[in-house]
Amino acid sequence: MTPDTTPTPIALVTGGNRGIGRSTALALAAEGAGVILTYRANATEAQDVAAAIEAGGGRAVALRLDVGEVASFGAFADAVGAALRETWDRSAFDILVNNGGTSLHASIAETTEDQFDAVVDVHFKGVFFLTQALLGHIADGGSIVNIGTGLTRFTFAGSAAYAAAKGAADVLTRYLALELGGRGIAVNTLAPGAVATDFSGGMVRDTPELQEQIAAQTALGRVGLPEDIGPAIAGLVLRSGHWITGQRIEASGGTRV
Repeated sequence: MTPDTTPTPIALVTGGNRGIGRSTALALAAEGAGVILTYRANATEAQDVAAAIEAGGGRAVALRLDVGEVASFGAFADAVGAALRETWDRSAFDILVNNGGTSLHASIAETTEDQFDAVVDVHFKGVFFLTQALLGHIADGGSIVNIGTGLTRFTFAGSAAYAAAKGAADVLTRYLALELGGRGIAVNTLAPGAVATDFSGGMVRDTPELQEQIAAQTALGRVGLPEDIGPAIAGLVLRSGHWITGQRIEASGGTRV
């Protein structure tokens, strides 16, 4: 029997220390991928995720990154290159998951310019320029997943700025798919619905009344869990056949179908 010489896929997951990012990092590692995960402030959480991956026989590296600080992206790309060489003896990774983010709940009337700019910096400008900075490290034939939101399809009051920034990233997904198609790189948006994490201060996770409201509008009858989203991303990038690109794929349990 000819031995399998296919290189281990390597994924970079921003915001991989908690919530959906953590679930994604663990799901990709469970499928055999090496993982570079980033964190903004909580190094201990990130190291715990890396340790869990390594305890399962995988390899992982945690790097600090603020996805809203575009000026830091060049140095971060250099750090990624160093991690690839030192940990995997590689010069490129295969999967980029643009997940790191912040929330904003404010009406249009109440949203300040600073709040608006902060959301756009993270969820649109950051995604645009981080992807740009990492293009030289993404392998031909790789995949990019931008984490979107169900709020670009349906609406909840108080989410206008956040949803609009995510909507801009949805458009960016299609342009990335077009411009990177010549390198065989598939680019898609994976849009969760409401997920019970500490995002937005744990609003969905810690508010039973809100959970009941969302569950009543969801075909599968409950709010999402991080463990619903990570495997969906892993399946898309590792087991979908690599013929899906330029798409917005919603993983919301059928919210407001």
